[in-house]
Order: sequence, then structure tokens, then C-alpha cells
Amino acid sequence: MVRIDLNSDLGESFGNWVLGDDEAMLGLVTSANVACGFHAGDPSTLRSACATAKERGVVVGAQVGYRDLAGFGRRFIDIEPRALIDDVIYQIGALEAMCRVAGASVRYVKPHGALYNATVHHTEQAEAVVTAVRAYDPALPVLGLPGSELLRLAEAAGLRAVPEFFVDRGYTPDATLVSRRQPGALLHDPDEVTARVLRMVAEGTITAVDGSEIRVAAESACVHGDSPGAVAMATAVRSGLEAQGVELRAFA
Repeated sequence: MVRIDLNSDLGESFGNWVLGDDEAMLGLVTSANVACGFHAGDPSTLRSACATAKERGVVVGAQVGYRDLAGFGRRFIDIEPRALIDDVIYQIGALEAMCRVAGASVRYVKPHGALYNATVHHTEQAEAVVTAVRAYDPALPVLGLPGSELLRLAEAAGLRAVPEFFVDRGYTPDATLVSRRQPGALLHDPDEVTARVLRMVAEGTITAVDGSEIRVAAESACVHGDSPGAVAMATAVRSGLEAQGVELRAFA
């Protein structure tokens, strides 16, 4: 049976500022990329997300990012490798504490936003993330873009490298994500995104923003929790996959 993980970025609310519907999304996904307080999320939000994930049987991953609350972690920071290593270890440890009191544990690591995009080609930063994960727990898988430096270096370091597909993001002809500043970066139609993920699972191809066909193979599919209509998209994607006999199961 064909199987795939369905993940989402969650735990991104901060104080009175509520972003996304974690409660609803945790009833749909199989893995939750929970913020660690650097790009988003406060302690109460993170603890609640971990506790609810545990209750729903959803696997928790640490979504590590730049120390950039004001920019939601979407601004590149040219941080020195040693500092980035320490920041990533710190974030995993913080989320691990919230998981522990909920009876859960951090099961994988995924970079967020600008750090995710940087580690596609930025060897130094990708290596720093891999070094941090390996130092913290070499059994933790790393989730990232297929063909990225992050996954290449993770595999070389003996970590499990898990390729990911973005349900609600546009792709360039070279199979990277379209910048959020460019047209076609974000997709919102539940039927459209469901058709894309079904094609990716069945054929290993999708249509890029310029109309070309590109190869994309992934073990996990992401619906951003902060996207408008995220719950509707995740519902449609889950239903579509199940209707086609695809098993939804966490990779970690």
C-alpha cells in the first residue's frame, strides 16, 4: 500500500495573537512541525500544541528557525555556524521539555521559513543544522526539500533524510519553492491542491509555475497551518488521499 505523511506548521500563535487553527489541524495531520519560540510561539502555545498532538496521536517535530519573531523567521540571517548550531540545539531542547510533560517526545526536526530555504543551497548553514541534530540525537530524522544541501548532508552524516512536498506552494522549474514575493507562490483552492498531491503520489510529477513538468518525490506532504483556508485544504487533501487508498502515516 502507498503511504504518505501529512504535516503542518503549528504552535505559531503568540500571546493574544492567534495564528491558524491548531485544534482543527491536529485532527487532520499525522505530523506536527511545532514552532520552538524563535520564529513564533510562546511557552503556553507550544505546551498546548504538544499536549494536543499527544492526545490525537500526532507525531511532534521541532520546527527550528532563525531568532526572528518580528519577521516570523522569513528573513535570511547570515549567522555564524557555531551560533546556528547552538540555536538549533536550544530550540529542540525547549520543545522537548514541552513534549516531555505531555508524555511525548520530539521525533524529527524541520527548519522553518528562511532557514528552510537557505539550507536548500547554503552548505554552511545546512551543515550547521545537521551538526546540531546529530549532536542532540542522531536518531532524529531531518525533513527538507528534495535535492537540498540539507538532505544531502544529513544522509552523509548518517541521519535519516526525509523529502517533503508542499501542497500549498508553487514550484519553480528547478523544483524549488517560488518566493513568497512572486506571483504563484501560494495556492488556496482545496480541489487544486488535492489534485496536485494525488498526482505527485501517483506519478512523481507536478506542474511548475511556468507550466513545465517537474519531478517531485516525497515521503511527507505539508499544508501550512497559517495559510488562509488551511483546514479546508488539509481536509480535502486527507479525504482525497484516503479515497485513492493512500495510507496516511507519520514517517517518524
